Order: sequence, then structure tokens, then C-alpha cells
Amino acid sequence: MNRPTARVLALLEILQAGGTRTVADLADRLGVDERTVRRYVGHLIDLDVPVRSVRGRYGGYRLAPGYRMPPLMLTDEEALAVLLGLVAGRRAGLVTTSVAAAESAAAKVRRVLPEALGRRLDALLATADFTAPARPMAVPETGVLLMLAEAARDRRPVAIGYTAWKGRRSERTVHPYGVVAHSGRWYVTGADSASGEVRTFRLDRIETASVLPGSFDVPEGFDPAARVLSGLAGVPYLHEVSLRVQGTAEQVRHRLPPGLATVRELPAEAARSGEGEGGAWVRVELRAERLEWVPSVLAWLDLPFVIESPDGLRDHVRALAGRLAMCADAGADAADAVDTADAAEGAESRAE
Repeated sequence: MNRPTARVLALLEILQAGGTRTVADLADRLGVDERTVRRYVGHLIDLDVPVRSVRGRYGGYRLAPGYRMPPLMLTDEEALAVLLGLVAGRRAGLVTTSVAAAESAAAKVRRVLPEALGRRLDALLATADFTAPARPMAVPETGVLLMLAEAARDRRPVAIGYTAWKGRRSERTVHPYGVVAHSGRWYVTGADSASGEVRTFRLDRIETASVLPGSFDVPEGFDPAARVLSGLAGVPYLHEVSLRVQGTAEQVRHRLPPGLATVRELPAEAARSGEGEGGAWVRVELRAERLEWVPSVLAWLDLPFVIESPDGLRDHVRALAGRLAMCADAGADAADAVDTADAAEGAESRAE
């Protein structure tokens, strides 16, 4: 929803509260000038909303007496889908508005539902809980998201003002191939004029955007989501880790969090080099600020692997292996002690 449309609906919401509102009051509450308020009123009248003009010193606008928005005619399944979509989108960090705006939208939908259905949905929203915590939102400008989506669909170039993660600001032209949501953030990926390469940009770091004349072609078979994940896996960090893992690319990707690493199949001779084991091998490359967490990822893979670099990772793998073995032995010693005590107690019982 673009900003003017949102403000027209906000105007209707104000008028539904009842009473006569002056043009000056409406302009102040909507953050627009008085001429724009009159234009918004015209939009409502075009939609057959009975807005009445009141003349005189205390004049302004009001709704015709008795007017109420008609009930929203949705089936139970449709109403549930709408409200849960708002809740789930907010928890996933995908809603490009504030939490208050998302809750307000849900309240408006709830208000125009039939009473019986509304009560049932109230019960669900009041009692439903979630096992996964809500993601923090990096909220992009709604207008930027919608503009880039339209430009990607229509294959129109876009000029953007972008601030990189180190604070460096730049102006560039992007050919948006697609818009992707991942882990509570929105991204656009496409050809970048500044580098001449396909790049990925976070939407919440785009400060300005405007559609330019012209058009472009998207490379055949281009997958925006896969490109965003591979781009995130290639973000520079302190350590660059390279491994050979025995397994297929599909097996390894399935066991790694999306966007963590790049996985490439290896020729059979390269995979077997120095290892003497057959079967499929892949090269896994990832980047990390700290190496300490990488061994736990390798343990989760549960596949044979060879560390290519850095050498310091070997020490962390040995340390984790030692801690795991120590914990396993401690549990075994405790179990042996309990078994010994039980056996002794049983012998004493039989002796009695």
C-alpha cells in the first residue's frame, strides 16, 4: 500500500470516530496540507463513502449519520489466513512497518468481521503461542520495497542511494532481478553499475530510490533467492574456512543453515587426493569472525571432513572433541558407580 492510499484510509478511520473534524485538524493529524485533505476527501466520495461538508466557523467534514463500513465478507479460513498472515509476518520480521502499524491493521480487519467469527479469532489470537522467538526487524521504507518490486517485475533500472555496513555512502544504478526476504531482512539482487557485477543490497540501507528510463534483461535461469544466499555466504569476515566434506552437495546443504557457506562439488580425483576414500566429496567454504563455533557446525554435519584452512581450526576441533569425550566419560563413570552400588546392595539383600 502506498503512502497516499494509507493516508486516505487513515482519514476514513478518523472520521469514523464521529463528530465534525476541521480541515486544519485533519491536516495536522495526517501530516499533510489542507489542500491535500480536500483531495483525500474527494477520493473517499469517489468510493461512495458519504463524507459530508459542514460549513461555518466550526465547519469541516463528517460522515453521514449511521454510516458504518460494511462487514468484510470472508470465510473462516480466509479471515484466519489474513490475521495469522499479519501476525506471522510481523514475528518473521517481514512486515515493512512498525509493530504498532501491523497491530493496527489487524485491529481494523477484526473490526469489520462478523461478530461471531471475530470472537472466535479473538480467542485464537489470545491463546496462541509460538515456539520460535520473534525476529528483530530491519525495517525498510515501504515505498522503496514496492518501487523495487515493480521495477523488478517491469525490468526497469533504479537509481539508489546506499549506505554500506561500514558507513560508506554511494550512488549507483541497479538492475533489480528480484526482491528476497531472508532472516528478517529484505534484499534486492541484480546488476550493479558501480562494480559491473551482480550484487545484493539490504533494503533498510537504501536511503533513496527512483525508477529510471530504459529496460534490461534478466539472465536466463537466474535464481534471486540462491544469489542472495551465496552473496551472504561470501561476506568478508576475519577467517576464511575451507573444507573437503564427504557427501553430496545436497546432503551438505541440507545440514547447513541457509546462507552460511558455499558448497561446490569436486571432481573425483580432487576429492580423493591424499585421502584414499571413494564416494562423492564437496568443498565447503565459509567465513567467520570467530573460529570457536565452527567445530560444532562440523559435528552437526556428521560427515567425514578434511580441514584445508586455516590450520588454527584444527586446535578448536581437537578441543571440542576433548570436551565431548570428557563429558561422555564423566557420564559413564557416574553410571558405573551407580551400577556398582546397586550390585552391592543386591548382594547384601541376598545375603540377609
